[in-house]
Amino acid sequence: MSPPTTRTKRPNTVLPGKGALVASEHPWRVFLRGWVKHCPVCGSGHLFTGWFKMKDRCPRCDLKFDRIEGQWSGDIGVNTIVSFGAMLIVLLGGVLLTWPDPPMAVIGIAAVGIAVFMPIFFLPFSKTVWLASDLLMRPLEAGEVAEGFGPQPQEPASPRGS
Repeated sequence: MSPPTTRTKRPNTVLPGKGALVASEHPWRVFLRGWVKHCPVCGSGHLFTGWFKMKDRCPRCDLKFDRIEGQWSGDIGVNTIVSFGAMLIVLLGGVLLTWPDPPMAVIGIAAVGIAVFMPIFFLPFSKTVWLASDLLMRPLEAGEVAEGFGPQPQEPASPRGS
């Protein structure tokens, strides 16, 4: 029996003239990586040191997560939208499923539970979803990630005639 082979991931290549993420990545793939708490650029996990604390950079592609000042105001919006959406589903679903006599006390308690726990549960996901959204709206700039994962600064021209 032959030993199992290990597959190593190689960095994505960048197409010339593409200012976006990486050539081989579809925008939906980038966005879905955020939904599973992975780096939108390279797909690496382990981005958090705790439930509420995100690392400063991706351990694989070296993407700085705090790309601009005020970066994380968007994750609050994402978290709010998802939390309110979950509450709306509980409220409407509870009323529609139990119509004509909805138990409003039970539905209200469930909605309050969602309002309290959903923002806490979804917090790390909202950070990576927002990071993916930000990368899709404001593509990587040269040097923002390690070599092979995105655009790099141009090498200085070598002197001629040497």
